[in-house]
Amino acid sequence: MTMIQNPVIPGMAPDPSIIRVGETFYIATSTFHWTPGVQIFESTDLANWTLIDQVLKNGEINLQGTNTPAGIWAPHLSYDEATGRYWLAYSHMLNMAGREFNSDSYAMWATDIRGPWSEPIYLTSIGFDPAIFHDEDGKHYVSILEWESRTGYQAPGHIVIAEVDLENGGIIGDWHRVTQGFTTRGAAEAPQIYKRDDYYYLLIAAGGTGYGHGVEIGRSKNVFGPYEAHPSGEPIITSSPQHLFSLGDPDAGQFQMYNPNSVMQKAGHGSLVQTQTGEWYIAHLMSRPLPDTTLNPLGRETSLQKMAWTADGWLQMADGSNLAKMEVPGMTGVEFENTASEDINETFDSETIDNHFMTPYRDQTAAWLNTTENPGHMRIYGGNSFFSQMQPSIMATRATSFVYDVETAVTFQPDHYSETAGLGLYYDANNWFYARLYKSESLGTTTLSVLQAKLGERVEYVFNKVPMPEGHVELRMHYDFGRATISYRRNANEEWTVLVAGIDVAYLSDEGVNGEPGEIGGFTGLFNFIGSVDAHQHDSFADFDYYSVKNN
Repeated sequence: MTMIQNPVIPGMAPDPSIIRVGETFYIATSTFHWTPGVQIFESTDLANWTLIDQVLKNGEINLQGTNTPAGIWAPHLSYDEATGRYWLAYSHMLNMAGREFNSDSYAMWATDIRGPWSEPIYLTSIGFDPAIFHDEDGKHYVSILEWESRTGYQAPGHIVIAEVDLENGGIIGDWHRVTQGFTTRGAAEAPQIYKRDDYYYLLIAAGGTGYGHGVEIGRSKNVFGPYEAHPSGEPIITSSPQHLFSLGDPDAGQFQMYNPNSVMQKAGHGSLVQTQTGEWYIAHLMSRPLPDTTLNPLGRETSLQKMAWTADGWLQMADGSNLAKMEVPGMTGVEFENTASEDINETFDSETIDNHFMTPYRDQTAAWLNTTENPGHMRIYGGNSFFSQMQPSIMATRATSFVYDVETAVTFQPDHYSETAGLGLYYDANNWFYARLYKSESLGTTTLSVLQAKLGERVEYVFNKVPMPEGHVELRMHYDFGRATISYRRNANEEWTVLVAGIDVAYLSDEGVNGEPGEIGGFTGLFNFIGSVDAHQHDSFADFDYYSVKNN
């Protein structure tokens, strides 16, 4: 039997929602403050996944000013066989201050998973993590977390279900509160409804999106409940099987639940699918910390677990445990090789660029980005400082392994010290690491140096400066388990020269970006990027000859 190697989608790919249409599987994942919004991946064997599209790319959302980790949360895919429509539900988290989570949820549909998609249809603002269920009688239901902000009430709230009007938007009738969780882990969220035989099954995430995360399940013969909990009283999938009582804790890191015996941590937020072979799998998020730490620079990734139904109609992992595994059996009779590669080699020789490129906070438009003005190059017009949550000019790809090299060649002629261009690592507006060309007034020429943002503080490497009067340089960044080395050369005939070596960038991780031990600072993981800044006149540009990522 061929085994599936987890994670099946490495790097930032959290909150996976999986469906099957025919013999093809699709997964949608969250994108938060990154555009285009909502990644869609495709597979025919469950082991090898390809990014085929992003959905929110036509002005449906405005993410400018979005604080980490707000933005686009928990997309849910479904397929309505009666109409042949794919449905996508998602939340746009607008505010998290004061625990007054302001989130608007929408649905969109398409007859082809690659679009075009409909305009967003408003659903509700009651909470977040909506999911749509298409019942056999033609009715449609939405399940969601009703966010609780009142003092004295159990946080984070109730899972609620209502009938939904998918043609006109909005809710039909009343919301029905059905549960606050099926175990004592609390922090119930991400509810998804499935039907098998006579039962409606409600799959939920629990324990907070940290080290106590898990997948729980309950069932009822009525879609509005009451739902009975799985008889084990524990999650059916988790990385930390020990018992946890955390009722009322809305979303803590639960670092005490770190499992030193598992490579995989934080397994939770699951989505269920039946294969064409009659087997069952759950796609779920997970993380892989740097060795001997609880820091997760790759963010929350997507993995799969094989499931089975018991004789009395309960879902459990196929091996009878609830501990998520890094390797799981593939579909019966389906042979495959694990051939998926996350390497990138983009030469910018066409108007269409690699679809892995994403941008924080702003849309990718021809106003600041193109491959036509200087064919064979990506031209990026300088935007705001990278501390900005409004208009940074950044093109980035997800970091997907602990050891890799990123390379580019950039040509740039700045005429002011606030104009820069180069290559780096990016988590959010307060946390990044950047090797850049800029105009040095003290050296009187274009210069290569390093700039860093650490927890919102600006750190300049003033003793690592190299004049580059020709305004052209090749840059290589080597990332190795949380440390970064930047090398440069003036042309391909030269040997690489180290600019800075072994810089500690492990803080560019979900746990490292807020400076508060014991808490999760972000959800989004690390990105590699090329970009340009012009805080002078917004008229300078940089030309990038290529962009490559080689994972080791």
